[in-house]
Amino acid sequence: MTAVESDVHNPIYNDFWTRPAPEIEKDLADLRADGPRFMPEPDASHLGIACPGSWVVTKYDHILEMSKNPEIYSSEAGITVLDSPPEFNAFFSSMIAMDDPRHTGLRKLVSAGFTPRMLAKLEDSVQQQATSIVDEIRGKGTCDFVVDVAARLPLKIVCDLMGVPDSQLDFVFDQTNIILGASDPEYVDPESDILTALLTAGGALSELMFEVADSKRGKDTDDLTTILVNAELDGEKLSQQDIASFFILLVVAGNETTRNAISWGLKYLTDNPDQRAIWQADFEGVGPKAVEEIVRLASPVTYMRRTALVDAELGGQQISAGDKLCMYYLAANRDEDVFEDPYTFNVQRDPNRHIGFGGPGPHFCLGAHLARREILVMFRELFNTVPDIAATSEPDLLSSAFIHGIKHLDATFTPS
Repeated sequence: MTAVESDVHNPIYNDFWTRPAPEIEKDLADLRADGPRFMPEPDASHLGIACPGSWVVTKYDHILEMSKNPEIYSSEAGITVLDSPPEFNAFFSSMIAMDDPRHTGLRKLVSAGFTPRMLAKLEDSVQQQATSIVDEIRGKGTCDFVVDVAARLPLKIVCDLMGVPDSQLDFVFDQTNIILGASDPEYVDPESDILTALLTAGGALSELMFEVADSKRGKDTDDLTTILVNAELDGEKLSQQDIASFFILLVVAGNETTRNAISWGLKYLTDNPDQRAIWQADFEGVGPKAVEEIVRLASPVTYMRRTALVDAELGGQQISAGDKLCMYYLAANRDEDVFEDPYTFNVQRDPNRHIGFGGPGPHFCLGAHLARREILVMFRELFNTVPDIAATSEPDLLSSAFIHGIKHLDATFTPS
């Protein structure tokens, strides 16, 4: 699959998101003013995929309405705008792409990994890992903030949660970059077969999880994989592929998104020294609100797709059964009707009813609490150890319409 044509005014296309921020924000504001708009999607007919287009949904209230009504707006047909080929389902069809009742059953099982006891254990690990990561850079004075800091914490925590050994961290990092960066030439050659690259990365992560799962069967180890391999859903054991698909979801959603929130956080703090000073003057008091503001403005998952199961009306538009609809969380988190001064980074913003972890409903991010903790702890360590750390370049943006990502971000600080 080679590069596809682009439309710089259409957020479904990757090129929309690699432009200067003022151009992006102007187009998003225009889309919000119009309400849901039906727009073309990239041609993938050479993959045997029909591309009829999708509704672009950018208003906050419209996304809330969709999120609260999964019986109308289904996840099962896919979460990205392109309809996945059947061979994708083995790797990329975990609970995020399920409807009830199977979604509720699997989510209930997985939630065993996010009990207060498990989270308390993980929070200890978050603190230890954040300290170790910052200690490694503190004497250098410069770093690639994404690679050296932001990416390392959530990757380690997710792998610990699933019982994946440390020796596999770099391997997992590389495969997830391919999965979410398949349209970016840094990770996949645009002249190569992108579909094959995605399937190969998905297969490699699945094989890793097959090995981990086999080592946990019948054991009493304290990780989520052990819980899953010994659990039953609808009276049946989860298959190896069920567990592997969940691992791919977790390592992508729980790793890449938190990594990008931390990366954007440094960018926002660098650009807004007054807000940085407010947070540093009262870290614990301001911290929870500052984290929510980072997630709001960063919106690491740009959109999620749903498919209409029945005819419906949304924002005055007639939606037909079978229509695709893309919920643009990033656009909604800048909705002028909901957020005062929405483009302003305000670490004391209150209220802050963002949907950076998804809208309310069955698919709200299960790991939201852990993600918040990781962001807070990382910035505490940075402020305590390298308090003047700042971005010294513009973000090197990921070419993706799905993830609001930063690949690289140069940073400097006084060595300590």
